[in-house]
Amino acid sequence: MSDIVLKTENLTKYYGGVHALEGANFELRKGEHVAIMGDNGAGKSTFVRQITAVEQRTSGRVWFDGKEVNFAGPIAAREAGIETVFQNLALADDLDVPSNLFLGREKVLFNLGPFSILDRKFMRKATEAALIRTAVKIPNLSNTIRHMSGGQRQCVAIARTATFASKLIIMDEPTAALGVQETMQVENIIRTLKANGEPLILISHNMRQVFDLVDRIVVFRRGRIVANLRKQDTDGNDVVSYITGAKTGEAELAG
Repeated sequence: MSDIVLKTENLTKYYGGVHALEGANFELRKGEHVAIMGDNGAGKSTFVRQITAVEQRTSGRVWFDGKEVNFAGPIAAREAGIETVFQNLALADDLDVPSNLFLGREKVLFNLGPFSILDRKFMRKATEAALIRTAVKIPNLSNTIRHMSGGQRQCVAIARTATFASKLIIMDEPTAALGVQETMQVENIIRTLKANGEPLILISHNMRQVFDLVDRIVVFRRGRIVANLRKQDTDGNDVVSYITGAKTGEAELAG
């Protein structure tokens, strides 16, 4: 498992009698970008919530960075090196860019409890370096999030993720609410992450985007993984047939 960043075995989540996720076997290797696709309610976001410990799984096992893990919550997953961009972005509208990047991880000059003095100079320099590394373009770092476009907000969320993720980045529909130009900017950031060798799980409904950006496509249907396809071995029609159920069957894990 030396080159496997993330592995799940029989990952299962029940909500009472509802089987939202059942028997999910998944692998992600170093530097690999994998798309998770499926219709609404197929289990995609449920799968991510189990990996990131936003919820506690009903059963199954998870290995991350070569070790079996049972994260107590999302903070533990984040501290282990998993960063996630959720659909709601989780940004503070009244704070500027550096304050959002370091939200919950503020650097302090003097730790005086609630009266601590923040090291704003360090956070601004680290933010500038993060934006350069991810090729994110924000004209004014002092602007509050409230005064930014949807694309700029998404870029800030992605930059925050890339700044602190040491091992894995997960993006849940990062361009669903964006225009054409803003979508292109986010996709260029994802390409930069690929060039930097950073592994990524991308949840997306955008077929063109998936085939442009990832190495492998995993399809969920009714809580199960029904296809695990190398991009070069499939096409959009094939993927859609698995999403709709025209093709069925448990998938062999791609190596």
